[in-house]
Amino acid sequence: MPCALRISEAASLAMHALGYLAKREVGPVTSREIATRFEISEAHLSKVMQRLVKVELLRSARGPRGGFTLNRDPKTVTLLEIFEVIEGRFEPRQCLLSSSICDGDNCILGKIVVEANTTLRARLEETTLDDVEAVINKSR
Repeated sequence: MPCALRISEAASLAMHALGYLAKREVGPVTSREIATRFEISEAHLSKVMQRLVKVELLRSARGPRGGFTLNRDPKTVTLLEIFEVIEGRFEPRQCLLSSSICDGDNCILGKIVVEANTTLRARLEETTLDDVEAVINKSR
């Protein structure tokens, strides 16, 4: 079914994977375990996880007991931070077209584009991995 709001698969994978890791206290978790939990591509997830290691949101360990662990307190990591690691700076737009044809005040959609982007940014900014973990582990 079509959807107006789209967040890239990579950003969604990052948010879900980090939420899954937020309260794990039993050592590293493999990308295979996370991929299995969310029924997603392990190859794509592995690439996303490496980006998160590079910016030090995650630690990785190789070997038979290796995997990923969260590198920060889940209460200090917001979904906005994760989104921006994957997608770049969140810069809300006034127009759905690649180049604006109006000033935003006379849009055929009214102010809905600005309002939706403002609401999304606020929600990403206020939601931490601690909040997400509760939802992810509840839905297991």
